[in-house]
Amino acid sequence: MYKGAASALSLFLAIAVLAGCGSSSETKGGRGAGGREGGTPEVGFVVVQPTAVAMTTELAGRTVPHAVSEVRPQVSGVIQKRLFTEGSFVHAGQTLYQIDPSLYRASAAQAEANVSAAQANAEAARTLANRYKPLAQMQAVSQQEYTNAAAQARQTAAAVEQQKAALQTAKINLNFTRVPAPISGRIGRSAVTVGALVTANQADPLATIQQLDPIYVDIQQSTAQLLALRRSLARGDVMPAKAAIHLKLEDGSDYELAGTIEFAEVVVDPNTGTVTLRASFPNPKGVLLPGMFVRAVFAQAIDTRAFLVPQEAVSRDPQGNATVMVVGPKNRAIQKTVKTERTQGPFWVVTEGLNPGDKIITQGLNKVRANQPVHAVPASTPQKIDPNRPAPGGRHGGRRG
Repeated sequence: MYKGAASALSLFLAIAVLAGCGSSSETKGGRGAGGREGGTPEVGFVVVQPTAVAMTTELAGRTVPHAVSEVRPQVSGVIQKRLFTEGSFVHAGQTLYQIDPSLYRASAAQAEANVSAAQANAEAARTLANRYKPLAQMQAVSQQEYTNAAAQARQTAAAVEQQKAALQTAKINLNFTRVPAPISGRIGRSAVTVGALVTANQADPLATIQQLDPIYVDIQQSTAQLLALRRSLARGDVMPAKAAIHLKLEDGSDYELAGTIEFAEVVVDPNTGTVTLRASFPNPKGVLLPGMFVRAVFAQAIDTRAFLVPQEAVSRDPQGNATVMVVGPKNRAIQKTVKTERTQGPFWVVTEGLNPGDKIITQGLNKVRANQPVHAVPASTPQKIDPNRPAPGGRHGGRRG
């Protein structure tokens, strides 16, 4: 019995020694293979430098026709014909309505006859004056008679010019019976039908033509934004930009063609406190219609001291402030609070909080805490694998054991 107890004790001590050796070996192996992962995490960083970034602004706007013309009659009469299709495109000079020309044609004919009569009278008076001239020199007729004949000749000549002017007026009125399109554009519905009586001084137009290609977009910008931009330009913080302007339509889609800023108003609307900027856009397909609400996106200035930081490097603290992790002195992770203006593609535009040459941690952020030592490598560096580290399944990274 004593021998059995001794044998059991010896077996227990052997198992304990083996377990201790195994635990020690595993501990040493874990530190050797995973010491960097457990103690000093490896992170990837990018170096940021200030760059020129456009200061993009998004403002509300409304489309306005490039030109609007109301078609009005310049003579009175009855509409004989309507020579266009409502809603169609008409060209400048194209006849839209025909007013009954009968009375105006007769007036033109009468004026032409008056010109002929005046020319005949002028010819007779001129001949008489020419005949009296030598007779007056020979004193065969009195000087007064010659003077009266010469004056009569000049009066009849002036009467001819008056009748010619009346004839020209009659012809112009006759031409006005043909109502042309003042501009090229899209014509709306007709306010009159065939047989309607129109007058030269009527208040209502016959139709309205709108020129939609190109088309204007009136954009409203607050005076506060305008003053801030001007101060930044004066300080030299930003440079003026002449970039294209883009539109977002009411359904959220982007308008495919870019436009340009034409001018800015020099007065402020007292009701809204805004200044109107007018932009011009090509509209060959007629997508933009007058009165549409749109969002205009454009760059008014260029910030030459902004930083482009990958979006995955920026996070938020409990107060909602944007923060980044930077590789600081002695390879320690330092948290910095930054000011993010907006996104630009895959980057945040950071205007405050960073210095040129900062190493922004973009990879391995989930393993890093503030003031923690890190092993920093350039972003996307291939991971180094220790060949002596045991692989899954009990195999080593080289030969089989």
